[in-house]
Amino acid sequence: MSRQSSGSGVDWEHGPQCSKVICEAKELERTIDWKQGLAIALGVPLLILPSIGYLTNYVWALSIIVWGLTVLLGFFQNISFGELATVLPKASGLPGYTQIVFGSNTDENMSERSRLIGKFIGGFSAWSYWLGWSPVIGIYAILIGTYLHGMLPIFSAIPQTLFNLAVGALVFGSMIIINSKGLKNGATLGYILAVVSLLPLVVITLAPFFTGDFNLTNITGAWLPQDWSWDLKHILIILGLFAMTEWSAVAWESAAIFGPEYKNPNTDTPKALLVCGLICLVLYVLVQTSVIGALGVKGVLADTVSPMLPLAKLSLGSVGGSIAILMLVAAMILIIQTAFLSSARSIYSMAIEGNLPAVFGKLNANGNPVNAMIADGLFNMCLILLGSPTAILSASAVGYIVANGMSLFAYVKSKKNPEFSRLERPFKAPRGWTEIAFATGILNIPFFLIGIVYISTLESGWIATTVGFVVLLLYVPIWVHLQNELKTVKKHEVVTLAD
Repeated sequence: MSRQSSGSGVDWEHGPQCSKVICEAKELERTIDWKQGLAIALGVPLLILPSIGYLTNYVWALSIIVWGLTVLLGFFQNISFGELATVLPKASGLPGYTQIVFGSNTDENMSERSRLIGKFIGGFSAWSYWLGWSPVIGIYAILIGTYLHGMLPIFSAIPQTLFNLAVGALVFGSMIIINSKGLKNGATLGYILAVVSLLPLVVITLAPFFTGDFNLTNITGAWLPQDWSWDLKHILIILGLFAMTEWSAVAWESAAIFGPEYKNPNTDTPKALLVCGLICLVLYVLVQTSVIGALGVKGVLADTVSPMLPLAKLSLGSVGGSIAILMLVAAMILIIQTAFLSSARSIYSMAIEGNLPAVFGKLNANGNPVNAMIADGLFNMCLILLGSPTAILSASAVGYIVANGMSLFAYVKSKKNPEFSRLERPFKAPRGWTEIAFATGILNIPFFLIGIVYISTLESGWIATTVGFVVLLLYVPIWVHLQNELKTVKKHEVVTLAD
């Protein structure tokens, strides 16, 4: 029997639905299969690009192991999310799961205060997830502008920031138009960009193995910096690096956020997660291995921002360098596409749960959250004005770690809480997975969270870290104001009915 919660607007067996009090949106349309969801999520393997040199700088060739372990950790986490996806097939990924599970209020003995606390925790987790994904859009728009500005002399007379804004407006506008027509269009764009970007990435990565430029001793002779020691400082660095790599290499959970739009969510979501995870496991390990094996640690550190460029030139010549630039631009557009859809659906999910203004929960005639997309685009246009949003990047990683940890705790609660545990689970994680999910949740909060704060202070001081937490905590006044408004609306409705 379906259960409708009294305050969250949620049918637990089928996911979030809009109540009259919260919003007047219709449901997202089920138009894609797992292959199309995978195509959109394929931007995730390309998130390694800006982090290749970052990891090498800290742990040299051990970075290969760090990437591999992080993707394996992603399987532990995403198997949990895959099960949640089949329990709550209408929930929009991690933001939807946490809001439904923590915001449940069917217990008649639960106090109003406890209900609000649960709702706030779910909403804050969704906000953290949005903050983990949304800045990717602005950051990569800046990178696209920087590459094109430096590659094409015709643009050299235009101020860099102005050029970045123009690129951002063009990319964001195109994304909104294409995806407002339906998620199928986003998947089609994902197919095209996946081929354009992943194929050259694979070619450039594999080339050194065939040209003889790959040298295994570049790896075996440089596992860790000579001054490395396993003291508290370096352990905190390792935890921070795992947090940074999780932001990239575990982000294939984004395939689950299209749960309400899969034709067969009980099978499509786990399939998309599994296949995307396997692709990430191969590519993340292979790319880092190829770059260090061909260039050596010193070669990578000589160009930490874009080591794929010297790799391409080394193995493919000057033509390879040009291909690499075009590949990077295409890859960045695909990453923006993935982030754009994920973050917009996070905003939509929060709106239909009453954790953000209802206007963001409205869908257009094609069943897509255009208002949320527009808000995301405008927010990232503001980020572009920062030029190099290091502080926002720190906030992004902090937000993503919080969201992952809270989502894992939501999975544990869904297994322990009788109201959720009795629901049908077409896809089930192996026996004992509740304990594994709880352990990985603890690994995220507090250990990875402490690590990312520590490594962020090493990189840019306390200012960036403080700004990150301020952005996260901005949710508190927004949420409190919205709850007060909703309370006023409910009182008005009660008075109207009484009259």
